[in-house]
Amino acid sequence: MALEFSPEARKRADEILSRYPQDRKKSAVVPLLHLAQEEWGYVTPEAMVCVADMIGCSPVKVAEIATFYPMYNKQPVGKYEIHVCHTLPCALTGCAEVLGYLSEKLGLQPGETGEDKRFTLKKIECLAACDRGPVMLVNKTLYTNLTPEKIDDILKSLE
Repeated sequence: MALEFSPEARKRADEILSRYPQDRKKSAVVPLLHLAQEEWGYVTPEAMVCVADMIGCSPVKVAEIATFYPMYNKQPVGKYEIHVCHTLPCALTGCAEVLGYLSEKLGLQPGETGEDKRFTLKKIECLAACDRGPVMLVNKTLYTNLTPEKIDDILKSLE
């Protein structure tokens, strides 16, 4: 049996699709991939087929997009996904130290998810907060001007 969105997610998918003209449904691939990731936690090959069926294209075309953008997870991630910016402005303000501190505290290297599925630690290219580095994104919340003490407080708040 093919993977299907839940009724609530299907309603949201229909709303997304309604924004596009009938001959332009393929343009909905990015928001539908976001919805799929929200629904299932990551974008599985089955989810790509589901999205492809909804927009009338090949699953390979959806996979090309899903694998091009780093924001789509292709494997399970932790409850808290921590992205640490490592571009030049953040590097100049201490992102390597932040990443090292988080690695030590969480027992994870960038790209790893803990066995308890609580945290995933990742490096990311830019979080568009260059004037407030070093920065990290935890799920959808941006944290700026990071220090070890601030990181400890953030991690404690996630318990």
